[in-house]
Amino acid sequence: MTRDDLPDTDAFGSFVAREHARGRLVVQPRMGFGDPRRMRAGLAATRAADAASVGTITLDSYTRVGDNASARRAVLAGTDLNGYPIVARPPEQTREVLAGLAGADFPVQVRHGSAAPQEIFRSLLRAGLTATEGGPVSYCLPYGRTPLERSVANWREGAAILAAHAEDGRSAHVETFGGCMLGQLCPPGMLVALSLLEGMFFLQHGIRGISLSYAQQTSPAQDREAIRALRRLASEFLGGARWHVVLYTYMGLFPRTPGGARSLLRQAARTAVEAGAERVIVKTEAEAHRIPTIGENVRALETAARAAEETRPAAGGDPDSDVYLEARALLSAVLEHSDDIGTGLLRAFSRGHLDIPYCLHPDNAGRVRSRIGDDGHLRWADTGSLPLPPVAHRSGAVTSAGLISTLSYMERRHDSGAAPVPERNG
Repeated sequence: MTRDDLPDTDAFGSFVAREHARGRLVVQPRMGFGDPRRMRAGLAATRAADAASVGTITLDSYTRVGDNASARRAVLAGTDLNGYPIVARPPEQTREVLAGLAGADFPVQVRHGSAAPQEIFRSLLRAGLTATEGGPVSYCLPYGRTPLERSVANWREGAAILAAHAEDGRSAHVETFGGCMLGQLCPPGMLVALSLLEGMFFLQHGIRGISLSYAQQTSPAQDREAIRALRRLASEFLGGARWHVVLYTYMGLFPRTPGGARSLLRQAARTAVEAGAERVIVKTEAEAHRIPTIGENVRALETAARAAEETRPAAGGDPDSDVYLEARALLSAVLEHSDDIGTGLLRAFSRGHLDIPYCLHPDNAGRVRSRIGDDGHLRWADTGSLPLPPVAHRSGAVTSAGLISTLSYMERRHDSGAAPVPERNG
């Protein structure tokens, strides 16, 4: 049975599949406001954009760390929050935010960043929503000091909450965040492996609607290779799930000029179409300076949509690419530790068989390093204990000056107008 033969009960995934079949890239903002009226206005503007768009409700920092008491106090005091406090607001109020907007032709996803998502999931389900995102590794290691074992247990419980819910024939959809670890400087083989492993974790715990994330890095050619590797691995390991791939616009230091920001966003949209990704998370011209306005978010959606319309899928691609071989080796190492994905993840991290460069979490070994090569590809400088094949490129020690230069690589290239025209591979 292929993913297209599975029951069509996942409203979020079904919308993306329909738009992809029409040749349209789905675009999505990362938008969240504490005030319900402003949140509703943001959703309405996203729906009205000249694009195939889906809505986002991004939650506030208190809710993300489970400080729901502080979120409730802020709501009672009328304090402005940096996101929507879904746990602190009655479900009826959230339903009012969504009324007349959310539906089969405009699904809405809740984004949160929490290593303990159980109450968030209960709250979004009570409000009539079924799409969310995150993961046991990706919403733990970069964001705080929650023990990885605790996060895995929390996400097991959270997945069970989502999997047990069915309302009016609708099932849950969960997007992995594993393909976005730390936003930048994590070589694509690791991103692909973690995205796929979190997708397998969700499937193992009863979630059938899954999207797999990958964050734009420093080379369009390498990004296309990574997305194709992710799609191939999903076909091999996610039988029984309906899935698609979502590309995040670059999550590192963003260009500071409007032209540079637009250039980088258009590159993300082109890469998504060329490699076969069905959805893209946009960033705005204000990204390097402040929280964007609703209007700036809409302009970013439409900019990405226009770039996608001008692009065609690229033919070909080596199925046994370097990224595929690296990701396959990392995935195999986790499965060798245990058939249970959560247990395998814990054992792999404890032995350094999974290791995230520059991540300071206590449960991360921290023995690996990465750098950008002369060709713009992101590669390993030190592989630590990673069980990688000989093809893995190691490019020497990373100095502090080199690291600082690497962090600003995309900002400098796009602001200077030196961003290369994306290579077309055939």
